[in-house]
Amino acid sequence: MFHRPETHPALFIPYPSSFRSGNPPAPVLSSCAVMRFPVFSSRAATGAALCAALFIPYPSSFILSSSAAPQDAAAVATRLAAEKDAAARRAAAHADYPIRPAALTDVAVTGGFWGERFETNRKVTVAADFSKSEQTGRLSNFARAGRLEKGNFRGIPFDDSDVYKIIEGASYTLAQTPDPKLDAYLDALIYKIASAQELDGYLHTARTIGNLRHKMLGHARWANLTDGHELYNVGHLYEGAAAHYAATGKRALMHVALKNADLVCSVFGDKPGQILSVPGHQEIELGLVRLFRATGDAKYLRQAKFFVDARGRADLRKTYGAQFQDHKPLFQQDEAVGHAVRAGYFYAAATDIAALSGDPAYTVAVDKLWDNVTGKKLHLTGGIGARRRGEAFGANYELPNESAYLETCAAIANALWNHRLFLLHGDAKYLDVLERILHNGFLSGISLAGDEFFYPNPLASRGNYRRSKWFGCSCCPVNIVRFIPQIGQFAYASKEDVLYVNLFLNSTATLRTAAAGNVKIAQSTNYPWDGKIRLTITPEKHDADFTLKIRLPGWAQNRPVPSDLYAYVGSGEEVRLALSSSSGAVHSTTGDGSGAAAALSPCSPFPAPRSLLTPDGFLTIRRQWRAGDTVTLELPMPVRLVRAHDAVAADRGLLAVERGPLVYCAETADNPAPIYSLALDVRSTLSSSSGAVHSATGATGATGTTGTTTAPARILAHDFLQLRVPALAVAADRAGNRTTRPVTVTLIPYYAWCHRGAGQMRVWLPASPDAAEPQRDPAITTSHQPNDTADKLEAASDGIIPAAGSAGSADHSVKRTTWWPRRGTTEWLRYDFTRPRTVRSTAVYWFDDTGTGACAVPASWKIQYLEEPAAAATANAATAAGAIVLDGNAAYAAQQRAAGAGKWRDIPADAYPVAKDRLCRATFAAPVTARRFRLLVKLATGKSAGVLEWKLDEQ
Repeated sequence: MFHRPETHPALFIPYPSSFRSGNPPAPVLSSCAVMRFPVFSSRAATGAALCAALFIPYPSSFILSSSAAPQDAAAVATRLAAEKDAAARRAAAHADYPIRPAALTDVAVTGGFWGERFETNRKVTVAADFSKSEQTGRLSNFARAGRLEKGNFRGIPFDDSDVYKIIEGASYTLAQTPDPKLDAYLDALIYKIASAQELDGYLHTARTIGNLRHKMLGHARWANLTDGHELYNVGHLYEGAAAHYAATGKRALMHVALKNADLVCSVFGDKPGQILSVPGHQEIELGLVRLFRATGDAKYLRQAKFFVDARGRADLRKTYGAQFQDHKPLFQQDEAVGHAVRAGYFYAAATDIAALSGDPAYTVAVDKLWDNVTGKKLHLTGGIGARRRGEAFGANYELPNESAYLETCAAIANALWNHRLFLLHGDAKYLDVLERILHNGFLSGISLAGDEFFYPNPLASRGNYRRSKWFGCSCCPVNIVRFIPQIGQFAYASKEDVLYVNLFLNSTATLRTAAAGNVKIAQSTNYPWDGKIRLTITPEKHDADFTLKIRLPGWAQNRPVPSDLYAYVGSGEEVRLALSSSSGAVHSTTGDGSGAAAALSPCSPFPAPRSLLTPDGFLTIRRQWRAGDTVTLELPMPVRLVRAHDAVAADRGLLAVERGPLVYCAETADNPAPIYSLALDVRSTLSSSSGAVHSATGATGATGTTGTTTAPARILAHDFLQLRVPALAVAADRAGNRTTRPVTVTLIPYYAWCHRGAGQMRVWLPASPDAAEPQRDPAITTSHQPNDTADKLEAASDGIIPAAGSAGSADHSVKRTTWWPRRGTTEWLRYDFTRPRTVRSTAVYWFDDTGTGACAVPASWKIQYLEEPAAAATANAATAAGAIVLDGNAAYAAQQRAAGAGKWRDIPADAYPVAKDRLCRATFAAPVTARRFRLLVKLATGKSAGVLEWKLDEQ
């Protein structure tokens, strides 16, 4: 028996509206840990007695006071600090990362590029994620498992993990910005989670509720470790609990986590009676390490190491294969394979074990894997996971653009791994990869508004991508919410008397040195739009002697990534560095590693900043620092062309465009010609002059000497710099004759694409017009991007139909476009002409491979035209005439408003016949004049369909 909510009405959870709308928070539990509650015979039983009856002994640092009386805040803070110090001392008995990241609470992001993202995450994304979790049953699953309410399990068994991730992210925001309503909401939610935990510590709502029919669940606990996600879920629980404890000092969720972790430690291992196996989806390893750091209890570290070591051990257990990184032991793996998110978490955990065990074998193993990923499997945006099938890595140099999967979670996993590798090795090359991920492959995964998300992040699109509010599998939205608040931590680190500035963002940080005490660093910058970074140093001790290391980004050293996978075309510009101080000479370490000192006058630029560059990729300054010392770093930000390694087949003949840390792309909203018809005009050198153009928004732009310009722009009230680059637009008539005309292509940062409607987008653009797809009249779009290599959109209007006596509709030698694998749905194929056409009839030759495939003639079809208002016609006429849209935002918005008022109208015809092996012709009741026509098709039940040719006959 379990208690019912009617006996505890004060424990109902306030929903997100309560911490958005200003309603008072609901009463919350005391700090005692609660698990599953037996019903007491007397309703007069006190809360203290209830807690005492359920107490489970844990390390002394987590034993709770039996007193429910309020405690002095200063005393609580002092006790919490003492507990954390004790845990740290216990953890220090082990080896650890030689470099320490800044504590989350010791860094404040104070505005600018990342400040906006932090505020959006705090104000919008946390609440949006919790709200969707409520709507989809993720929260009620805990209440139902805890018998607080009745009902069946809703969703997917790994949905529990989503809630834990949001708690982690919400806890980080609380650590940085107190929010009583959010704090109370978390308390009440944690009560639900605690109620769902079974008496021995097991926590998996799908099984506890009794949803045993779900294919991911085995017949018993731990029976389907490959897909069951029992261990994956609780890994995120451990991370969320550690974050919540660190942020608030409250122990309720930590008790739940520790009780579960103790169960896992007793069940899994290589001792008699234990299960010698590993989870299908890695994550618990990272969570166990977090528990070790929080408690100092080495058993959690040993358990994490067991899960890492047992992977791939076919001599000990049945393994799952390469998709799960379970095909070889870690020490034998030298190529990244399988599911990219699982791999990233696994490699990050193995790096933790490398640091905490001090065993160099782990270091060798993760270094080999990093070399493979960074040298052969990293997309230009920092994304990993090339294949949609299995969300997996591809083969070496398999880096597609349109079909690239690049899950947002994989970008996060890759970022976490690279940060750990920096802490282990101290080399800036890992931070170069981290920065590339942050500004590109990760950031595209969330909208500027903070409440819409990408799951995959391809580098090209034909218009079939759009961010969503939520997904059935919503691991990405909830991963984002916990990741953004950690970025400030990545920016700074320390090692004895060495302080690191890793990333550039408006912020303040307090770092600790062994001899000089605390040092405050205040960073002011307009990065990534401007390369000027100003650091103000304030040590607590006068004339404090320590070393300051400032990362010199790889892109500023003419190196996009720390491998030969990508390279810039041409050379870069020199970096400038200046120190302003009232103290004596400045001493620098030379880049040759000799340690020779150079005396420099204060208040003047370093004559050769690169002489300060040490082999680890940092500008290194050793001196006696005083309060008010400043260092100014100026990083030139020319527009750069990037080429890929020759082995990357998908990028041969293509170039990408970068400026500073940002990858740029072209999308439909800013450009009059179809994106796939554009080629860069490489005859014009892409370089920017030093003359800056300042806007009222604070973004800066520059004009290139050969036509390339940067200019301030806005999307959804967010400022950024767009690039205008010389290019060629390629067109072709029906006979295939090509023509080119010079145009200016507008490029925007990749992270900002697809905020103004779905449309074409490309990162990699042809370096020659021969490699462009000519704009055809008409341009062709479809309701479903073909995913068969034999499918070609242009086949619909190439004028080719099966010859007499051939296989007819089943002729595979004729190019086609299909809607495969969709079946039984309503689909469309659309023609957009550059000028209005008057059409009197139409004819369609259907693709039908019945007997060998699943395409058949459709159930029915018809032709529609778009009736456009006058405003749309005017805008379209300008586009058709080749007008260059300089204000892409305004022009696109105007066209969308005008087109939005238009309507698709059916065209009456004598008949719309359906037949195989011939052109099915329909004559309109009257000629129709329009620019846009649509073939609307109802697929046959259980069948797909395709088109070999669609003709529109002009009058």
